[in-house]
Amino acid sequence: MTVRLLTNIGRLWTGTDVCSNAAVLIHDDRIVWAGPASDLPQSVPGIIDDIVDVDHVENLGGGLVTPGLIDAHSHPVYAGNRWAELAMRTSGSSHSAITAAGGGVNSTVTVTRGTDPWTLCNGVRERLRQWILAGTTTVEAKTGYHLTRDGELADIRMLRSLEGEPSMPRIHATFLAAHILPPEFFGRRRDYIEAVRLWAGDAAVAGADSIDVYCDEGHFTAEEARALLLTGKRAGLKARMHACANERIGAAQVAAEVGCASADLLTQANDDDIKALAHAGVTATVCPGSALNSSRAPAPVRQMLDRGVTVALGTDHNPGQCGITSMPLVIGLSVAMFGLSVTEALRAATLGGAAALRVGDRGSLAPGMLADIVLWDADHEGAFAWAFGLRALRIWRGGVPVQP
Repeated sequence: MTVRLLTNIGRLWTGTDVCSNAAVLIHDDRIVWAGPASDLPQSVPGIIDDIVDVDHVENLGGGLVTPGLIDAHSHPVYAGNRWAELAMRTSGSSHSAITAAGGGVNSTVTVTRGTDPWTLCNGVRERLRQWILAGTTTVEAKTGYHLTRDGELADIRMLRSLEGEPSMPRIHATFLAAHILPPEFFGRRRDYIEAVRLWAGDAAVAGADSIDVYCDEGHFTAEEARALLLTGKRAGLKARMHACANERIGAAQVAAEVGCASADLLTQANDDDIKALAHAGVTATVCPGSALNSSRAPAPVRQMLDRGVTVALGTDHNPGQCGITSMPLVIGLSVAMFGLSVTEALRAATLGGAAALRVGDRGSLAPGMLADIVLWDADHEGAFAWAFGLRALRIWRGGVPVQP
């Protein structure tokens, strides 16, 4: 049993409130108390008889402290890169030209399938390490680059294994076999959809938390997404969806109908879509990093907030479009692109992320919550809008300091 006291916190942003000259008391992996240091209790029944007897006292030098950030949308399980493809795209090459040159999602599928598990795991480990060192203590991590039963299940097991290693973020593993139709199923679309439905139960047993479907032109239809998501829910998986990223084909409406935990990207969402998400209580996860690579207008985030939709943020880290692993950068981009206040963006990166993942034990600094905490290289949260990648000085996951 360990009791840790963090003191001399210049500014504490709890997720709901701000206080100055603060302290946080931690018992094992949970927060016991947080607030102004002047109100720090002298004892906590069942935890500590006298505050002077805490095991560790850490002086945070008057800095800014927040909950650990939550990335609610990422694709970190892949091998290789598509940098040449990105160069072609920025030079004006069409999607068909890029595909003809061997690019696209299926090129990553080919390389990932051909990479040995040890090498693949090492690459994913290094990426996840970048997340936590940037202050992100929970990462939603999707599969989707094997597109075979054994490969997708192995990816889920790998994510669960990595989560248990020292100095790794918490992982929310999402089964995304419904990413794109793999080449060996060309002309057998219905067969692949039925195969993915059969794999959903196995994915849950392997340790997946959610099922995701990429519902868009060139991926899967709204009707196909409905069937896949309902199958996943029956297997005990939370439902989430890539929706309205490029075209409006009914994805947001299906997300609302199915009761998805989150609908993601939403670049093309209109007012009817937003009303449906709000009515159904679906969290909207938006990703400014990937939106920067689109010629379309960004997601209508202000309208979502005005309608009462909970908004979460994600990096959308993936090999073909966006290499961001810094949620502080995502916060800064959200302020600039979506017109959010710093507080709104911070809330989306903490409590919003917890809502998207449907986890109630993180995203704020309150008694009973996981002690996932970050000390930043700043003394005010406004620095997130200035730094475009504010530096994390110290990170605690479950009350344990993360070693750099």
